[in-house]
Amino acid sequence: MHSPSDVIGLARGVFYGWWLVGISVVLLTVMSVAVFQGLGTFLVTLQREFGWSRTVLSGAFSLARAQGAVIGPMEGFLIDKIGNKRMILFGYLLMAFGFYLFSQVHSIWQFYLAFIVITLGSGLGGWLAIISMINNWFVRMRSMAMATSMSGIHLGGLLVPVLAWGLDVYGFRWTTFGISVFLFLLVVPVYKALQNTPEDKGLLPDGDPPKPLIMQPDDHQKVDQVDDESDFTVKQALRTKAFWILTIVHLSSSISIISLALHLVPKLTDMGMSLSGAGIIVLIYTLFALPTQFIAGYLADRLPKPQLIFVFISLQAIAILIIAVASNMMLALVFAVLYGIGFGGRIPLLTAIRGEYFGRKAFATIMGISQMPNNIGMIFAPLFAGFMFDITGTYLVPFGIFGILNLLGGFLMLTVKKPKLQNGSSGSPAPLAAD
Repeated sequence: MHSPSDVIGLARGVFYGWWLVGISVVLLTVMSVAVFQGLGTFLVTLQREFGWSRTVLSGAFSLARAQGAVIGPMEGFLIDKIGNKRMILFGYLLMAFGFYLFSQVHSIWQFYLAFIVITLGSGLGGWLAIISMINNWFVRMRSMAMATSMSGIHLGGLLVPVLAWGLDVYGFRWTTFGISVFLFLLVVPVYKALQNTPEDKGLLPDGDPPKPLIMQPDDHQKVDQVDDESDFTVKQALRTKAFWILTIVHLSSSISIISLALHLVPKLTDMGMSLSGAGIIVLIYTLFALPTQFIAGYLADRLPKPQLIFVFISLQAIAILIIAVASNMMLALVFAVLYGIGFGGRIPLLTAIRGEYFGRKAFATIMGISQMPNNIGMIFAPLFAGFMFDITGTYLVPFGIFGILNLLGGFLMLTVKKPKLQNGSSGSPAPLAAD
């Protein structure tokens, strides 16, 4: 019998990396609806079931972000050392176990434990491991491949109504138990189809043909042509201006995302909208974000990424400033359109540019370290927004600050330059040239 990897390989004319992109879409869609996009639905269900306060329930999310800040660099290190394939298997099995624990919850500490296990699994074998694998398989078409893979995040948002239906009809215990079984049945066969790098299958990134051999002038030995893309070590990446600029830009544009995820619906209902009306706004920006992600990936493989990222972050910033002062449905709709376009285009490009700038070999570790400030910011930004609302009765101040931080990050993005290893060789330990 053929393994899943062999069966996929029988489809001639399609680079194996694109099959992995398709698998990544499925994996990220399932993880998105179960772990991220569906979080609010779970919180409402648990509040109805046990009467726990939103503050107590939100504490589990903040604790998970703190966990991510602590182990984020370790996640990347393990991915680079053990391999994406094994980490994805381990992470999804851990998520499956976490959802089984979720189905058995009777007290708040049990919910905290289950949620920590779930988020630990999603950290070790979820987004970072999957995107790192895609980064290994693509160079010239990296942005499009990553954007396509990350579409699963938005597709998961479209499936939240299905999750809500399951919770309403079957209750949270059977629904979370079903998610546990589904994750286990999904990842076991998928594991056999995953490959860490194209070299593992005797291929090259993007499906390029083997490079011609060249003769060394000194000893006439044949060697492979040098790769154009430099692979930075973690130490080399940390010494570049580009790493720190991208980290700051990512932080300035990400803390608003998590804050809106928790406070947008309350803001809309404060404006007089119903819950269903607020849900329509969320659906609209999701529907705009999904195609924008593909467009951004296509453009980024052909145009300079810093300028494109500036455009998308600026649109996101304008949208946040609009919702900060919005008081009617029309402004909410304008927000949804601009936010969907900005949010959808920003996400894949800020990841793809790290692959372009720092290469493949230490990508996961570099990303893990770079995301540590993000995870710290995500602990406090939603709490700040809620605190300011409790004091002032409005989200004007926190949303206004988030919008300004987005704009500043966008302009900072225009200053970033691609770093180079001094001698231009892949993975060389030589000193770095100035950014």
